[in-house]
Amino acid sequence: MQIPDTLIERLRKAQRVAVLTGAGVSAESGVPTFRDAQTGLWARYDPAELASPDAFRANPTLVWQWYAYRRSLVEAAAPNPGHLALADLERRVADFTLITQNVDGLHRRAGSQNVVELHGNLFRYRCFSDDEPVELTTAPPDAPPRCPRCGGLVRPDVVWFGELLPPQAWRTAVAAAERCELFLCIGTSGVVRPAADLPLIARSAGAYTVEINIAPGALDGLLDLHLYAPSGRLLPALMTAAFGHTP
Repeated sequence: MQIPDTLIERLRKAQRVAVLTGAGVSAESGVPTFRDAQTGLWARYDPAELASPDAFRANPTLVWQWYAYRRSLVEAAAPNPGHLALADLERRVADFTLITQNVDGLHRRAGSQNVVELHGNLFRYRCFSDDEPVELTTAPPDAPPRCPRCGGLVRPDVVWFGELLPPQAWRTAVAAAERCELFLCIGTSGVVRPAADLPLIARSAGAYTVEINIAPGALDGLLDLHLYAPSGRLLPALMTAAFGHTP
């Protein structure tokens, strides 16, 4: 698709860039979205009923095994050209923050450094009882281990339904949105709040805001520019247009 010259020029000159990514970016690596992951043995479960503190209290083994299954899907995936383009962009911008709703760690695997994981990470763990981080060399696949400090059950370090975002991550994300010149919103439906508020915060603060998605969503018409194409194709093309040949 044709990339507007305005965006190319703004990206080329920007010194402060913030990016918000959602499930659509990882879907291009073959990682199923949260609800699409329900296949095979898990098809009979509603993911919303597996991703909550109440679900873990009721059946910690079931929830743990579901997250082990999700980790296996991510381990079989690799960063796609969209992930790599964002890592390249970070190397070219003085003040760059990548805010992601994804929990798969693919941005870091692609080389991104300043990543704010709003919803946590599948490959980190914390104690369900004392809420402190727990280091696991290897996560057992069948049942949650016990916390070495207090004996409580270990849970995935992800944000479940009914839980607040990590306060520091949210403050960092808001600060990046408020100070950026250019805000890219990529592969997100725009319905999950408070993350969906970030591009609106950026626009209110004077940033040029761009949505990149495969189809219109909840943010359609609310930002300065909307581009509808796979990010794995559009982002490398945008980088090439703004900076010439990219790796």
